[in-house]
Amino acid sequence: MAEFVHTPVLVEEVLTFLTPRAGGLYCDATLGGGGHAHRILEASSPDGRLIGVDRDPSALDAARAKLAPFGERVTLVHGTFGELPSILEALGAAFVDGIVVDLGVSSPQLDRPERGFSFTREGPLDMRMDPTQGETAGDLLRRVTAEELAAVLSRYGEERYAGRVARAIKEALKQGALRTTTELAAVVARAIPRAAAQKEKIDPATRTFQALRIAVNRELDQLEALLAAFPDLLGPGGRLVVIAFHSLEDRLVKERFRELEWTSRLPPDLAEAAGERIHPIVRNLTKKPVTAGTPETARNPRARSAKLRACEKWRIA
Repeated sequence: MAEFVHTPVLVEEVLTFLTPRAGGLYCDATLGGGGHAHRILEASSPDGRLIGVDRDPSALDAARAKLAPFGERVTLVHGTFGELPSILEALGAAFVDGIVVDLGVSSPQLDRPERGFSFTREGPLDMRMDPTQGETAGDLLRRVTAEELAAVLSRYGEERYAGRVARAIKEALKQGALRTTTELAAVVARAIPRAAAQKEKIDPATRTFQALRIAVNRELDQLEALLAAFPDLLGPGGRLVVIAFHSLEDRLVKERFRELEWTSRLPPDLAEAAGERIHPIVRNLTKKPVTAGTPETARNPRARSAKLRACEKWRIA
């Protein structure tokens, strides 16, 4: 099997906002190949600790090898970032000093045809980030109705022609002509009007594959679970850093940070009487998302769509 090699994005920015320190406890909740985690452990030496979580066993294997020099400072867990409350509880961690989440699919997952993420390389209709469990993209396509599939493509892929694409996919399945990723890409391309496709800068299959990947892995559900739980997982002054790669994810993060920063405009005594918040729960550190500079995007084109947002749990004096 090919080596799991992934170039992390916005590493210096992650360190700037996470502010790792000696003695701290940090969580990389989307560990991948361990790129962010390695730098966090270096920055928190000699005794900072890190809990690394990933749902992909091959990513955990790669990270285990990369982070081996840090010895007992590292704890690795097979799981999802949406399960972070139960993971930390099982490890006896009352809270952590920082959490980093790098959303979306990793380069090794895209580059391996057998994982089924790529529409340019023939592979099975899989798309699971954890290939050991759950339904595949093929399972999902066979299970849902055309109307349900159209809703998935519209919500998660923002596909303008979701209805047409969904009907074409279901018809191809009925005819037994849909078994691989490249066959799916071809069906999608035929379903989208040629004039519309020619105006786009992306492959016609991009939005459909994104939508199916998100649905198969329940990515937005995972993100919503984390965003609901993270204030209770951070100690005072603890920080959350999130890197998103498309508008659906970034919007959820932005709106949650805004909600947690809100405080009542009433005087404190009246606010308390009304049951409204006097102190914010978090301090938003990024009023606008942080993006990669030209040198990084030249080295790593994947960084072009990355948007980083960070917040700090409010310290009450």
